[in-house]
Amino acid sequence: MSSRYELLHHRSRTIKQIAKQNGFAFAGIAKARRLDEHEKSLKSYLEQQHHGQMHYMENHFEKRLDPRVLHPGTKSVISLLYNYYPESFYESEAPVKITRYALGKDYHFVVKNRMREMVKEMQQQLGEFSYRVFVDSAPVLERAWAREAGLGWIGKNTMLINPKQGSFFFLAEILADMELAYDKPMQKDFCGNCRRCIDACPTDALKPYKIDASRCISYLTIENKNEQIPEEFREQYQKWIFGCDICQEVCPWNRFSITHQEPEFEPHEKLLSLSKQQWQELTREEYQQLFKKSTVKRAKFEGLKRNIHFLNENNQSL
Repeated sequence: MSSRYELLHHRSRTIKQIAKQNGFAFAGIAKARRLDEHEKSLKSYLEQQHHGQMHYMENHFEKRLDPRVLHPGTKSVISLLYNYYPESFYESEAPVKITRYALGKDYHFVVKNRMREMVKEMQQQLGEFSYRVFVDSAPVLERAWAREAGLGWIGKNTMLINPKQGSFFFLAEILADMELAYDKPMQKDFCGNCRRCIDACPTDALKPYKIDASRCISYLTIENKNEQIPEEFREQYQKWIFGCDICQEVCPWNRFSITHQEPEFEPHEKLLSLSKQQWQELTREEYQQLFKKSTVKRAKFEGLKRNIHFLNENNQSL
């Protein structure tokens, strides 16, 4: 066996060990290349305006397809999965729901801090290398790279599904100018004939392996900057005021989800117990206290109040 082969495999094993030590549930590595097979679907997605008001998705088309354009010199894409599945969640009789990933501190900061520690250890053990780290913050086709690195398949709900622990993960990437031993892409699609996610989506945002984000409750409660929620979605929100987990909740693979071990993802002690009246009368000061350093800030106070008011108008609990 050649010394080069041993070197590349040693590097990859070391990276995966360091990832695990820093709290990442899974790590996989793919060779950097242009994702030619995704060009047509990405163009179609944008042309059909399925990205709604997320105009930033129209930018940097080539960077989305080729990480070597995003970070010149990139040879390897290290994909990481960070678990966010919570131990506690809203009870069925709760007046509102907030997506599980937003219950605690903003994941952008939490996961990126873990990645910086990880890279520091990588450089200590493997030597200096050029890199960039991303957590849902750059034109990277994250799910495609996670699949390429063997971490799962892209399901009918368009989520990356890991066969061991489901889909409640944040995806992150390290672009490195270092050659490594590469994992094999997951070729098998384990969704089979199941269409629970598609049938459960209340706004008809899902088709098999496709999503019209402009109809998705997550988009409508977060990225939608209009003062009003479109009338066609009246009575379809099912208590969601920030994000939506329906297509993941019904996915059979998420029966394998396990509780995360990240203290910073724990919700504010009052968040899960607010009453109907407290949500209705939520003040800006209370909003700042409840959602300090939270992803919920993306919707802003006015957006969250709009979403609460929309439920109230529909008599959907509020």
